[in-house]
Amino acid sequence: MKRWLLPMPLHSLLLLLVWLLLNGFSAGHFVLGLFLAWLIPVLTAPYSDHQSRAGKPLVVIRYVLRLLLDIVLSNVDVARRVLKSNHSLQPGFVAFPLALQGDFPLTVLASTISLTPGTVSVDFSEDKQWLYIHALHITDEQALIDDIKQHYEKPLQEIFSC
Repeated sequence: MKRWLLPMPLHSLLLLLVWLLLNGFSAGHFVLGLFLAWLIPVLTAPYSDHQSRAGKPLVVIRYVLRLLLDIVLSNVDVARRVLKSNHSLQPGFVAFPLALQGDFPLTVLASTISLTPGTVSVDFSEDKQWLYIHALHITDEQALIDDIKQHYEKPLQEIFSC
């Protein structure tokens, strides 16, 4: 019964607000926005992964701020390395052992790694125990693994409780 009422109330509210912001505030748009804010979550709720709910908003904020800082610092580092001689670069692949579980948390981790300049998530192993990462410059493979575990994987485990 709950599925037909409001399966995802926060999504419905956001859909209504975005609809009204894009189309203007009028009675007709409000009614149509209400209808769409109800219908879209009802149709998409069966495809939602209810296992991977983000919790702990303060940890999420700290994670996003850390990611933004790392993106800026990595941009500077990559620019510095690219402007030097290419002979000093040591690109390579790293097999990163995964402690995270669930498709959505793994996707967030892989996206985070790819968003940070100098590293790209390449693929998951078949059993999802390893994430293969390409790095522009690797001096210490274990240091890179430890850095990713500390800055990204552990906070994601806390956020998604996995």
